[in-house]
Amino acid sequence: MSTSHRDSERVPILGPLRGEVKVYQAMSVHQVSLGGMQVETVFPLHVDSLHDFRLTLRERSIVVKGRVAHSRIVDVDQDLVMYHSGIEFIEPSGPVLDAITELVEELKSLKR
Repeated sequence: MSTSHRDSERVPILGPLRGEVKVYQAMSVHQVSLGGMQVETVFPLHVDSLHDFRLTLRERSIVVKGRVAHSRIVDVDQDLVMYHSGIEFIEPSGPVLDAITELVEELKSLKR
């Protein structure tokens, strides 16, 4: 692509510049509360790391920021290691908290 097609000029980097890309990976949610959740993944989550978690609740999808409170291996198979991690929700917005509250209340009513 020629520079005439760009809105702004690209400038070469003279030294190292590190970056990261956020990629959503599949996980299973095993427990949920107003303050957090327990998730199962096939990859480790580092304690105290922060992540955005996308949850699909019926017809809507929410994103909630969470801190990994603990993580441990729960199963080892030939080709697969499974991890359970406790996630603490970090300052969920009003609409996100409302959606989580609705889910928790619905799950409680099914338990009765």
